[in-house]
Amino acid sequence: MRSKPIGQYILAALLLTGITANAGAEQLAAYKITNFAIDAPLTGNPGDPQKGKKIAIHRKKGNCLACHRMPIPEEADHGVTGTDLKGVASRLSEGQIRLRMVDSKKFNPITMMPSFYKTEGLHRVKKEFVGKTILNAQEVEDVIAYLKTL
Repeated sequence: MRSKPIGQYILAALLLTGITANAGAEQLAAYKITNFAIDAPLTGNPGDPQKGKKIAIHRKKGNCLACHRMPIPEEADHGVTGTDLKGVASRLSEGQIRLRMVDSKKFNPITMMPSFYKTEGLHRVKKEFVGKTILNAQEVEDVIAYLKTL
């Protein structure tokens, strides 16, 4: 029987304590898709809507405004190719929102929306981003918490 390298034990200990590295080095959380939704949160910590708003409007993180209108008139340049996110939680369950953020192509194979929590099966990924997610699991949960406030 072969023993696991020490790095795997350290990573497991970090994950069990809730400490994660940046999005690029994070071990992806396991999730289950049921009825076009991921019902269980990706982390054991609740999402923070204030952090979620910052991530959603950050041009190099969520960048939701590139495609979606949002009820935040103080932000310029709202997109129109995606649906209006005002009231999104009244149209979609939390699990449906989570699936769209994690792997949007599972819901709509021809969508332009990026998969924010996926590392495989992507196309034309810049070399320094290969194997990295756009958002880490907690950031996904933070954005979901924010979207639920709209």
